[in-house]
Amino acid sequence: MTTRRLVLSRGAALVGAASTGLLLPQIARAQSNKIRVGFMLPYTGTYAQLGVAIENGVRMAIGERGGKLGGREIEWFKVDDESEPSKGVENANRLVQRDKVDVLIGTVHSGVQMGIQRVARESGVLSLIPNAGVHAATRALCAPNVFRTSFTNSQPTLALGKPMVDKGLKKAVWITWKYAAGDEAFEGFRDSYTKAGGTIVKELGLPFPNVEFQALLTEIASLRPDAVACFFAGGGAAKFIKDYAAAGLKDKIPLWGSGFLTEGVLDAAGPAAEGIMTTMHYADSLDIPKNRQFRLDYAKAFKSQPDVYAVQGYDTGVLLSQGMTAIKGDIANKQALYKALETQTIDSPRGKWTMSKSHNPVQDIYLRRVEKGDNKVIGVAAKALSDSGAGCKLAA
Repeated sequence: MTTRRLVLSRGAALVGAASTGLLLPQIARAQSNKIRVGFMLPYTGTYAQLGVAIENGVRMAIGERGGKLGGREIEWFKVDDESEPSKGVENANRLVQRDKVDVLIGTVHSGVQMGIQRVARESGVLSLIPNAGVHAATRALCAPNVFRTSFTNSQPTLALGKPMVDKGLKKAVWITWKYAAGDEAFEGFRDSYTKAGGTIVKELGLPFPNVEFQALLTEIASLRPDAVACFFAGGGAAKFIKDYAAAGLKDKIPLWGSGFLTEGVLDAAGPAAEGIMTTMHYADSLDIPKNRQFRLDYAKAFKSQPDVYAVQGYDTGVLLSQGMTAIKGDIANKQALYKALETQTIDSPRGKWTMSKSHNPVQDIYLRRVEKGDNKVIGVAAKALSDSGAGCKLAA
C-alpha cells in the first residue's frame, strides 16, 4: 500500500503543479518517453486477492520481456476501485484525466467495468479488461480501444450443454443468483444445452448474494431432473456445494456448472465438491509446458500459487507487451496499435488463444472434474470457442 500512496500522492502533486502553471512543462518533457500504465483493480474488500493476482500477472509478463513496453520505460499508477460500481466513472477518470495514463487495466467486478467502459469510450484510452465478464463490453458497447483477455460470462457455460447431453443428462434444472452475471451465464447454458438436445425443466434463482438454498434444493429433489447446472462463485459457491450434498442430492443428481463454481473454493467445500463437473478456460493442473513453467515462476516470484486471475493478468501483460513491440512503442499510432492487438496469438498458461473481431478471447474451454481437491482436466469441452459479439459493430 505504501507504493500506491506514493504514486497517488505524486499524481496529486502533479495536478497541483498543473493548476498553478508551475513545473508542468519540465515534468511533461522529463516523462514524455514513458508509457503510463494504470491499474484500476480491487485492492480492498472481497475481491482484493483477485486484484493482487491480476497485477502480479501483468507485472510478471512484462518483466519477462525486459520490463519495458516497445522499448519504453513504464510509469505505474494504481487506484483501488473497491468493487464499487457507483465510483466506477470517478475512479477511471482519476487515472485518465489526472494521471494521464496511456493504458488502463481493469477490472474484476462487472458493475465497475461498466463505469470504465464509459470512460474508455469517451476518452479513447486503451482499456484492457483482465476479468470482468459483462457481455456489453465486447458486444453492444464494444469499442476499438477496448480489449478483454478473460472471458464473457456466457463463454464457460456455452461449452457446458453438449458434454451433459453426451452423458445422457437430457433433463436439467438451472439455478443461479438473479443478477447480471447469473443471467448471462444462463444464456450460454440455455443455448448450448438446447442446441445439443437437452430440455431445461425449470429455471431457479435467488437474489444476489443470498445463500439460503434449502427451499430451492427441496424443489430440485421433487423435480428429479437428470442433472443440475448452475452458476455460483466464491463463498456462496462453497456453501451451495455443501448444502447440495447435505440435502442428499450429491449422489442422486449430478451437479454441473460454470468453472467458477469450483474455482478457489475446493478447500472450503471439502469432500462435498468431489465429482462436480465444470467447464472453464483454465485449470491449475492443466498439463502443458507453458502452464507448468508459469506456475513455477509465479510461485517463486510471489511466494503464492497462481490462479485463473493471475493467468488472466499475465495474458494481459503479454498482449500489451507484444502489441507495443509490434509498433515499436509508438502508442500515439492508435490504429497500428489496435491492429497489432487484434492480430496477436497469446501463448498462455491456459493454451494458445487469439482475439475475436469484437476483442474477446477465442479460446479452448476445458471439461473438468473435481478429484481429490483438484479441478482435474478430463478433456476439451469446446475448441477455440468465441463469444457471439452480438451487437458489436467492430465485428460486422
